[in-house]
Amino acid sequence: MDLTPLDVRYQEFPTAFRGYEKAAVRAYLAQVAEVLEGLIQENEALKGRIRALEEENARLKEAEADLKRAVVAAEKIARELKAQAEKEAELIRKEAEAAKEQVLREAVEELKRLRGEIERARQEKALFLSQFKALLQGYLESLERL
Repeated sequence: MDLTPLDVRYQEFPTAFRGYEKAAVRAYLAQVAEVLEGLIQENEALKGRIRALEEENARLKEAEADLKRAVVAAEKIARELKAQAEKEAELIRKEAEAAKEQVLREAVEELKRLRGEIERARQEKALFLSQFKALLQGYLESLERL
């Protein structure tokens, strides 16, 4: 049963012998109607506040979900960046290792080449010395013959 303040304010009661005093009943019903009206207004205000809070709660839950998605995405990006950085670091390490090996191979080849040149220079020196010595001996023998 929906009871409004107007229903309370204008409620009629049958009269009987030695019944209630109408003015007192009317005054009391007016007070009850005012209290009821205040309670209804308060109830409506509270319902509005509840709706507003529920909307705010829904908005905050949506924002929280967005934030969680952003955090998950950031964590995924961080993992991907870390994995990519590790791959790049490994690639750089392998390239550096290959470059080191190439430099070492070239250094060994250069060392072999230089040793070969030194050996050829020694041989040429020995040959020159032996030829020069032979030449000098030839001159010496020529001088002795004179």
